Amino acid sequence: MTSQIASQHVAFLMHPHAARVNSSSMRVLLFGATGSAGGGVLDACLAASIVEEVRAITRRPLMHTSSKLRTFVHKDFVNYATVEEAFRGMDACLFCLGVSATQVSREEYRKITYAYTLAAAQMFKSKSPGAAFHYISGQGTRPDSRMFWSRVKAQTEHDLMELVDADCWRPAFIDAAPAPSLPKIYKTFFPLLRVLKPFPSLYVSGTDLGRAMLQATRENLRKRIIENREIRQIAARADF
Repeated sequence: MTSQIASQHVAFLMHPHAARVNSSSMRVLLFGATGSAGGGVLDACLAASIVEEVRAITRRPLMHTSSKLRTFVHKDFVNYATVEEAFRGMDACLFCLGVSATQVSREEYRKITYAYTLAAAQMFKSKSPGAAFHYISGQGTRPDSRMFWSRVKAQTEHDLMELVDADCWRPAFIDAAPAPSLPKIYKTFFPLLRVLKPFPSLYVSGTDLGRAMLQATRENLRKRIIENREIRQIAARADF
């Protein structure tokens, strides 16, 4: 067995989906499609020639009518037993679900940010073992931060990397259609933040974030913390 074949064999044993991911028929599971970041990621997935199917788990039906999209309406995000089918045979999970710490209590924020995400990762690991898991975290995430939200996200990152070798994405300003739940004042100033576009560490479009996740899946990048500048670099490598 040549060294090249041997290395491919080892890679497959570690990540059995690797061979399929290099093909042109990727299947992805998406959370948070009704949000700002998730909406941009959804658009990127539906436009990508390498994606054959997107399964979205949401609280309400989506307006998209793409033949690639299959929506699973679900309410309990700590128990996915009734939607197990959505998790089977996937190449990647793009977890974009989240909430601002200013909009909910600390207890609710921890539940949404940590409990929802880990429950999804556990189900995903059992139904699509070896597939890629991508988690949208946020710029400024640190386990020793004085900010509550930052510490919760850091714990979520750590546990996801241990559980499913997750890639944890830390975007800065995400340029995508504002979610209906965002405060009105934020929606007002949202367009002004596009002046950050020339700065690689401060700006990324929602579709480029999605393209970067898909490209990272193709490249079999695993267990990585990916800051905004690198997000844009990975997106630039995408040719689909």
